[in-house]
Amino acid sequence: MSIEEHMVADSAAGPYALTTGPDGALWFTLVHSGRIGRLVPGEEPTSHRLDPDSGPTVITTGPDGALWFTEYKADRIGRITTDGVVDEFDVPTPGCGPFGIAAGPDGALWFTETAADRIGRITLDGHVTEFPLPVTGAFPSAITAGGDGGMWFALNQANAIGRIGTDGTVTLHPLPTEGAAPVGIAAGRDGAVWFVEIAAGQIGRITPDGRITEFPLPDRTTRPHAVTLDGQGTAWFTEWGGNRVGAITPDGTVTLHDLPTPRSEPHGITIGPDGAVWTALEIGALARLAPPGSAFPSRSGHAQGAGSFPPSPFSPSPFSP
Repeated sequence: MSIEEHMVADSAAGPYALTTGPDGALWFTLVHSGRIGRLVPGEEPTSHRLDPDSGPTVITTGPDGALWFTEYKADRIGRITTDGVVDEFDVPTPGCGPFGIAAGPDGALWFTETAADRIGRITLDGHVTEFPLPVTGAFPSAITAGGDGGMWFALNQANAIGRIGTDGTVTLHPLPTEGAAPVGIAAGRDGAVWFVEIAAGQIGRITPDGRITEFPLPDRTTRPHAVTLDGQGTAWFTEWGGNRVGAITPDGTVTLHDLPTPRSEPHGITIGPDGAVWTALEIGALARLAPPGSAFPSRSGHAQGAGSFPPSPFSPSPFSP
């Protein structure tokens, strides 16, 4: 596996999550500096300024062809068009800490409220509806659209995977491993949903009927954080504490890839517009993983090493390594 690190910001900016936009570019959040970045593979990165203290976290493509993102510190949902026009919408509950966001099957965006035990829904014109969860202190984190028409999400502190229907009906599925602390979640083409257990060092898979399988990683201390699925059904994940990117096949076979720069702190992960796997590194880079010989010409530079990095904006949250 060939791994390249492409600098997109300084080490204080904090690339956190990324997604492939409808314009063939990678869009990413800069959580510490309050910016949304854009990178076309092989070109120079650009970025768009938000409130510097807004804490943009997870970003996704909406059904309207714009990019939608959460502002964890500002309690807002943001929208940015591919030409850089930004709109922001307040979430009604103050201090709710929106984090995960994903497009739903109903033409709206669904998001998690980590500090309010709620799942939110926002329409394309900015109308927000909030749905309370049947548990308290659950810290809902990432969310994804399942193949069954529901939205699936990880309950980091309730140790469960949840599902909410478009009618607001919530179902919870407790995890077999106590204290697993799930964070990242992604849906596969086979109808199952994959998730990572940051505290247990495991990758999980749940079927639409709630059947859960857990796959222990070779090193249970590496704190897996985010996950995405490729077209072959392989789940790719970041090891926040292990400085690696891993892949797990549907039968549970795990392959691990060390990142070149020590302590690069990989967070979000996605399949890029070039078909490669991309991950956001808090040292200020996006890393590209692909088979040897599939590199693209780059003018954005390569990471040559990094010193210490600032703590995650979510320490002392359960997401801390």
